[in-house]
Amino acid sequence: MAIPDYQSIMLPLLKYLGGGKEHHIREAIEALAKQFGLTSEERKEILPSGQQYTFDNRVGWARTYMKKAGLIESTKRGYFKITERGSKVLEEKPEEINVRFLKRFPEFLEFQSLKKEKGEEEKISEIEEKSILTPEESIESAHQRLSRNLASELIQQVKSCSPSFFEKLVIDLLVSMGYGGTRKDAGEAIGRSGDEGIDGIIKEDRLGLDIVYLQAKRWENPVSRPEIQKFAGALQGQRAKKGIFITTSAFTKDAREYAEKIESKIVLIDGEALAQLMIDHNIGVSPVASYTIKKVDNDYFAEE
Repeated sequence: MAIPDYQSIMLPLLKYLGGGKEHHIREAIEALAKQFGLTSEERKEILPSGQQYTFDNRVGWARTYMKKAGLIESTKRGYFKITERGSKVLEEKPEEINVRFLKRFPEFLEFQSLKKEKGEEEKISEIEEKSILTPEESIESAHQRLSRNLASELIQQVKSCSPSFFEKLVIDLLVSMGYGGTRKDAGEAIGRSGDEGIDGIIKEDRLGLDIVYLQAKRWENPVSRPEIQKFAGALQGQRAKKGIFITTSAFTKDAREYAEKIESKIVLIDGEALAQLMIDHNIGVSPVASYTIKKVDNDYFAEE
Protein backbone atom coordinates (compact mmCIF):
# COMPACT_ATOMS: atom_id res chain seq x y z
CA MET A 1 0.00 0.00 0.00
CA ALA A 2 1.28 3.48 -0.87
CA ILE A 3 1.70 6.07 1.85
CA PRO A 4 -1.63 7.98 2.14
CA ASP A 5 -1.62 11.69 1.37
CA TYR A 6 -2.21 14.18 4.16
CA GLN A 7 -5.85 14.83 3.19
CA SER A 8 -6.63 11.10 3.40
CA ILE A 9 -5.17 11.07 6.91
CA MET A 10 -7.43 13.79 8.32
CA LEU A 11 -10.57 11.73 9.02
CA PRO A 12 -8.72 8.70 10.47
CA LEU A 13 -6.74 11.07 12.71
CA LEU A 14 -9.90 12.79 13.95
CA LYS A 15 -11.52 9.42 14.63
CA TYR A 16 -8.41 8.35 16.56
CA LEU A 17 -8.93 11.38 18.81
CA GLY A 18 -12.66 10.73 19.08
CA GLY A 19 -12.52 9.43 22.65
CA GLY A 20 -11.72 12.89 23.94
CA LYS A 21 -8.40 11.99 25.56
CA GLU A 22 -5.23 13.87 24.76
CA HIS A 23 -2.64 12.04 22.70
CA HIS A 24 0.99 12.63 21.84
CA ILE A 25 1.77 13.15 18.17
CA ARG A 26 4.09 10.13 18.21
CA GLU A 27 1.30 7.90 19.54
CA ALA A 28 -1.00 9.11 16.77
CA ILE A 29 1.61 8.48 14.09
CA GLU A 30 2.24 4.93 15.24
CA ALA A 31 -1.47 4.14 15.57
CA LEU A 32 -2.27 5.50 12.10
CA ALA A 33 0.68 3.68 10.55
CA LYS A 34 -0.78 0.41 11.84
CA GLN A 35 -4.27 1.38 10.70
CA PHE A 36 -3.05 2.06 7.17
CA GLY A 37 -0.98 -1.13 7.21
CA LEU A 38 2.27 0.57 6.29
CA THR A 39 5.32 -1.63 5.92
CA SER A 40 8.59 -0.90 7.72
CA GLU A 41 10.04 0.27 4.39
CA GLU A 42 7.15 2.72 3.88
CA ARG A 43 7.55 3.98 7.45
CA LYS A 44 11.22 4.68 6.76
CA GLU A 45 10.60 6.59 3.53
CA ILE A 46 11.93 10.11 3.95
CA LEU A 47 11.35 13.42 2.21
CA PRO A 48 13.90 14.39 -0.46
CA SER A 49 15.49 16.78 2.03
CA GLY A 50 16.23 13.81 4.31
CA GLN A 51 14.97 15.80 7.30
CA GLN A 52 11.77 13.91 8.14
CA TYR A 53 9.85 10.73 7.46
CA THR A 54 7.23 11.21 4.76
CA PHE A 55 4.36 9.68 6.74
CA ASP A 56 5.25 11.65 9.88
CA ASN A 57 5.25 14.85 7.85
CA ARG A 58 1.82 14.08 6.38
CA VAL A 59 0.30 13.27 9.77
CA GLY A 60 1.76 16.52 11.07
CA TRP A 61 0.12 18.54 8.31
CA ALA A 62 -3.21 16.74 8.73
CA ARG A 63 -3.06 17.81 12.37
CA THR A 64 -2.11 21.39 11.48
CA TYR A 65 -4.96 21.84 9.00
CA MET A 66 -7.59 20.45 11.36
CA LYS A 67 -6.17 22.53 14.19
CA LYS A 68 -6.55 25.67 12.05
CA ALA A 69 -10.16 24.63 11.41
CA GLY A 70 -10.80 24.25 15.13
CA LEU A 71 -11.40 20.49 15.05
CA ILE A 72 -8.49 19.69 17.34
CA GLU A 73 -6.45 21.71 19.82
CA SER A 74 -3.04 21.54 21.46
CA THR A 75 -3.03 20.82 25.17
CA LYS A 76 0.68 20.94 25.91
CA ARG A 77 3.89 20.44 24.02
CA GLY A 78 3.48 17.52 21.60
CA TYR A 79 -0.03 16.67 22.84
CA PHE A 80 -3.43 17.44 21.35
CA LYS A 81 -7.07 16.37 21.56
CA ILE A 82 -10.37 16.69 19.72
CA THR A 83 -12.50 19.79 20.32
CA GLU A 84 -16.26 20.06 20.71
CA ARG A 85 -16.45 21.14 17.08
CA GLY A 86 -14.40 18.11 16.06
CA SER A 87 -16.75 15.80 17.95
CA LYS A 88 -19.74 17.33 16.18
CA VAL A 89 -18.04 16.75 12.84
CA LEU A 90 -17.63 13.06 13.69
CA GLU A 91 -21.31 12.87 14.60
CA GLU A 92 -22.05 13.90 11.01
CA LYS A 93 -20.24 10.72 9.87
CA PRO A 94 -18.48 12.42 6.94
CA GLU A 95 -17.10 10.19 4.21
CA GLU A 96 -13.89 12.21 4.19
CA ILE A 97 -12.32 15.36 5.56
CA ASN A 98 -10.23 17.39 3.16
CA VAL A 99 -9.34 21.00 2.40
CA ARG A 100 -12.69 21.61 0.73
CA PHE A 101 -14.50 20.26 3.81
CA LEU A 102 -12.49 22.49 6.16
CA LYS A 103 -13.49 25.60 4.23
CA ARG A 104 -16.83 25.63 6.05
CA PHE A 105 -15.00 26.96 9.10
CA PRO A 106 -14.10 30.68 9.13
CA GLU A 107 -10.89 30.11 11.09
CA PHE A 108 -9.57 27.88 8.33
CA LEU A 109 -10.50 30.40 5.64
CA GLU A 110 -8.64 33.06 7.61
CA PHE A 111 -5.62 30.75 7.86
CA GLN A 112 -5.68 30.27 4.09
CA SER A 113 -6.01 33.97 3.36
CA LEU A 114 -2.83 34.68 5.32
CA LYS A 115 -0.86 32.58 2.84
CA LYS A 116 -2.13 34.25 -0.34
CA GLU A 117 -1.46 37.43 -2.22
CA LYS A 118 -4.42 39.56 -3.13
CA GLY A 119 -6.02 38.36 -6.36
CA GLU A 120 -4.47 34.88 -6.08
CA GLU A 121 -6.82 33.38 -3.48
CA GLU A 122 -9.14 31.51 -5.84
CA LYS A 123 -6.33 30.09 -7.96
CA ILE A 124 -4.20 28.92 -5.03
CA SER A 125 -7.22 27.59 -3.17
CA GLU A 126 -8.14 25.36 -6.10
CA ILE A 127 -4.59 24.03 -6.35
CA GLU A 128 -4.50 23.33 -2.62
CA GLU A 129 -7.79 21.41 -2.74
CA LYS A 130 -6.50 19.08 -5.44
CA SER A 131 -3.00 18.66 -4.05
CA ILE A 132 -2.04 15.43 -2.29
CA LEU A 133 1.33 16.86 -1.27
CA THR A 134 2.11 18.66 1.95
CA PRO A 135 3.63 22.16 1.62
CA GLU A 136 7.14 20.78 2.23
CA GLU A 137 6.63 18.07 -0.37
CA SER A 138 5.38 20.61 -2.90
CA ILE A 139 8.44 22.78 -2.36
CA GLU A 140 10.83 19.84 -2.55
CA SER A 141 9.10 18.43 -5.63
CA ALA A 142 9.46 21.77 -7.39
CA HIS A 143 13.09 21.98 -6.27
CA GLN A 144 13.79 18.54 -7.71
CA ARG A 145 12.28 19.50 -11.06
CA LEU A 146 14.37 22.66 -11.16
CA SER A 147 17.49 20.67 -10.25
CA ARG A 148 16.86 18.08 -12.98
CA ASN A 149 16.40 20.81 -15.58
CA LEU A 150 19.52 22.60 -14.36
CA ALA A 151 21.56 19.38 -14.45
CA SER A 152 20.47 18.67 -18.02
CA GLU A 153 21.40 22.17 -19.15
CA LEU A 154 24.67 22.03 -17.23
CA ILE A 155 25.92 18.79 -18.75
CA GLN A 156 25.20 20.10 -22.25
CA GLN A 157 27.37 23.11 -21.44
CA VAL A 158 30.14 20.83 -20.20
CA LYS A 159 30.03 18.72 -23.37
CA SER A 160 30.41 21.81 -25.53
CA CYS A 161 33.41 23.23 -23.67
CA SER A 162 37.03 22.78 -24.79
CA PRO A 163 39.28 19.98 -23.45
CA SER A 164 41.38 22.52 -21.51
CA PHE A 165 38.28 24.05 -19.93
CA PHE A 166 36.98 20.58 -19.02
CA GLU A 167 40.33 19.93 -17.32
CA LYS A 168 39.95 23.15 -15.34
CA LEU A 169 36.37 22.21 -14.42
CA VAL A 170 37.49 18.84 -13.03
CA ILE A 171 40.17 20.56 -10.95
CA ASP A 172 37.71 23.12 -9.58
CA LEU A 173 35.24 20.41 -8.65
CA LEU A 174 37.71 18.11 -6.91
CA VAL A 175 39.30 20.96 -4.95
CA SER A 176 35.83 22.15 -3.88
CA MET A 177 35.12 18.61 -2.68
CA GLY A 178 38.23 18.71 -0.49
CA TYR A 179 40.68 16.85 -2.73
CA GLY A 180 43.93 18.01 -4.25
CA GLY A 181 45.43 20.15 -1.51
CA THR A 182 45.62 23.64 -3.02
CA ARG A 183 44.23 24.44 -6.43
CA LYS A 184 47.81 25.02 -7.65
CA ASP A 185 48.80 21.50 -6.53
CA ALA A 186 45.80 20.01 -8.28
CA GLY A 187 46.40 21.97 -11.47
CA GLU A 188 49.99 20.81 -11.66
CA ALA A 189 48.97 17.20 -11.15
CA ILE A 190 46.24 17.04 -13.77
CA GLY A 191 47.46 16.17 -17.25
CA ARG A 192 51.07 15.70 -16.15
CA SER A 193 51.10 11.91 -15.94
CA GLY A 194 52.57 10.11 -18.92
CA ASP A 195 51.19 6.75 -17.84
CA GLU A 196 48.81 5.11 -20.27
CA GLY A 197 45.23 5.28 -19.06
CA ILE A 198 45.87 7.97 -16.47
CA ASP A 199 45.01 11.64 -17.02
CA GLY A 200 46.16 12.95 -13.68
CA ILE A 201 47.10 12.41 -10.08
CA ILE A 202 45.54 14.23 -7.15
CA LYS A 203 45.92 14.15 -3.38
CA GLU A 204 43.08 12.47 -1.50
CA ASP A 205 43.38 15.05 1.28
CA ARG A 206 45.19 18.30 1.94
CA LEU A 207 48.01 16.50 3.75
CA GLY A 208 48.66 14.22 0.81
CA LEU A 209 48.34 11.04 2.87
CA ASP A 210 47.12 9.13 -0.19
CA ILE A 211 46.96 9.58 -3.94
CA VAL A 212 43.98 9.23 -6.24
CA TYR A 213 44.46 8.63 -9.96
CA LEU A 214 42.12 10.27 -12.45
CA GLN A 215 40.68 9.53 -15.86
CA ALA A 216 38.37 12.07 -17.48
CA LYS A 217 36.50 11.56 -20.76
CA ARG A 218 34.44 14.32 -22.40
CA TRP A 219 32.49 11.79 -24.47
CA GLU A 220 29.09 11.42 -26.06
CA ASN A 221 29.14 7.62 -26.28
CA PRO A 222 28.93 5.42 -23.15
CA VAL A 223 32.17 4.27 -21.53
CA SER A 224 32.44 0.50 -21.89
CA ARG A 225 34.24 -2.17 -19.87
CA PRO A 226 37.52 -2.13 -21.87
CA GLU A 227 38.10 1.50 -20.88
CA ILE A 228 37.66 0.64 -17.20
CA GLN A 229 39.94 -2.38 -17.58
CA LYS A 230 42.59 -0.16 -19.15
CA PHE A 231 42.32 2.30 -16.27
CA ALA A 232 42.45 -0.50 -13.69
CA GLY A 233 45.57 -1.86 -15.36
CA ALA A 234 47.20 1.55 -15.16
CA LEU A 235 46.40 1.69 -11.45
CA GLN A 236 48.02 -1.69 -10.90
CA GLY A 237 51.09 -0.47 -12.75
CA GLN A 238 51.38 2.29 -10.16
CA ARG A 239 50.52 -0.05 -7.27
CA ALA A 240 47.60 2.25 -6.67
CA LYS A 241 44.31 1.28 -5.03
CA LYS A 242 42.11 4.28 -5.75
CA GLY A 243 40.88 5.91 -8.93
CA ILE A 244 38.16 8.22 -10.21
CA PHE A 245 36.79 7.87 -13.73
CA ILE A 246 34.77 10.89 -14.85
CA THR A 247 32.77 11.07 -18.07
CA THR A 248 30.22 13.46 -19.53
CA SER A 249 28.30 10.49 -20.97
CA ALA A 250 27.40 7.26 -19.15
CA PHE A 251 28.85 3.87 -18.22
CA THR A 252 27.64 0.59 -19.66
CA LYS A 253 26.29 -2.07 -17.32
CA ASP A 254 29.38 -4.23 -17.93
CA ALA A 255 31.64 -1.32 -17.04
CA ARG A 256 29.88 -0.75 -13.73
CA GLU A 257 29.83 -4.45 -12.84
CA TYR A 258 33.54 -4.75 -13.59
CA ALA A 259 34.38 -1.73 -11.43
CA GLU A 260 32.47 -3.26 -8.51
CA LYS A 261 34.28 -6.61 -8.72
CA ILE A 262 37.93 -5.60 -8.96
CA GLU A 263 40.21 -5.09 -5.97
CA SER A 264 41.05 -1.48 -6.81
CA LYS A 265 38.48 1.08 -5.72
CA ILE A 266 37.35 2.93 -8.84
CA VAL A 267 34.60 5.51 -8.45
CA LEU A 268 32.59 6.04 -11.62
CA ILE A 269 31.10 9.50 -12.15
CA ASP A 270 28.83 9.78 -15.18
CA GLY A 271 27.40 12.94 -16.72
CA GLU A 272 24.35 12.97 -14.47
CA ALA A 273 26.43 12.55 -11.31
CA LEU A 274 28.97 15.10 -12.55
CA ALA A 275 26.25 17.71 -13.07
CA GLN A 276 24.79 17.05 -9.61
CA LEU A 277 28.20 17.36 -7.97
CA MET A 278 28.75 20.64 -9.79
CA ILE A 279 25.39 21.90 -8.49
CA ASP A 280 26.11 20.71 -4.94
CA HIS A 281 29.53 22.40 -4.89
CA ASN A 282 28.55 25.53 -6.86
CA ILE A 283 30.77 24.87 -9.87
CA GLY A 284 29.44 26.55 -13.00
CA VAL A 285 26.22 27.61 -11.29
CA SER A 286 25.13 30.63 -9.28
CA PRO A 287 22.27 31.01 -6.79
CA VAL A 288 19.17 32.88 -7.92
CA ALA A 289 17.07 32.72 -4.76
CA SER A 290 16.95 30.83 -1.49
CA TYR A 291 14.12 30.09 0.91
CA THR A 292 14.38 29.14 4.57
CA ILE A 293 11.56 27.08 6.08
CA LYS A 294 11.10 27.85 9.76
CA LYS A 295 8.97 26.37 12.52
CA VAL A 296 8.02 27.42 16.02
CA ASP A 297 10.79 26.80 18.55
CA ASN A 298 8.84 25.13 21.35
CA ASP A 299 11.89 25.16 23.63
CA TYR A 300 11.88 28.95 23.56
CA PHE A 301 8.31 29.09 24.85
CA ALA A 302 8.78 26.40 27.53
CA GLU A 303 8.24 28.19 30.84
CA GLU A 304 9.88 26.82 33.95
